[in-house]
Amino acid sequence: VQLQASGGGLVQAGESLRLSCAASGNIFRINVMAWYRQRPGNERELVADMSSGGTTNYADSVQGRFSVSRDNAKNKYTMYLQMNSLKPEDTGVYYCNLRFTRYNFWGQGTQVTVSS
Repeated sequence: VQLQASGGGLVQAGESLRLSCAASGNIFRINVMAWYRQRPGNERELVADMSSGGTTNYADSVQGRFSVSRDNAKNKYTMYLQMNSLKPEDTGVYYCNLRFTRYNFWGQGTQVTVSS
C-alpha cells in the first residue's frame, strides 16, 4: 500500500487549502482514511477521518472549518481535506493515514504554514 499526500503550502490566516491523499495497493474495502497533523512542539494528533462507509470524525479544533471527502475505487482511494478559515495554530505537518483490519499505513507529511 502506498499513500501520496499533496497540497500543502503557505497561506495567510483566513485563507483556504485543500490537501489530497491518494492511496493505492491491496486495500481492504472496509477501511478508514484519516488526516493527522503534528504542530510544532506537539504530538501528532487526529484532525479528521472518514470511513469507507462515509462516517466522519473531526477534532474539536477544526470542526466547522475543515471537511473531508473521499473517492472510492477498487484498490485506489483518494481522500481530500478542505481547510477553510485557516488559523496560525493550524500550522504543522499533515500526514495521511489509512487503516484496515490490523494494518496501519502512513504517507509522507505535507507542510501547512499559516501566517498571521
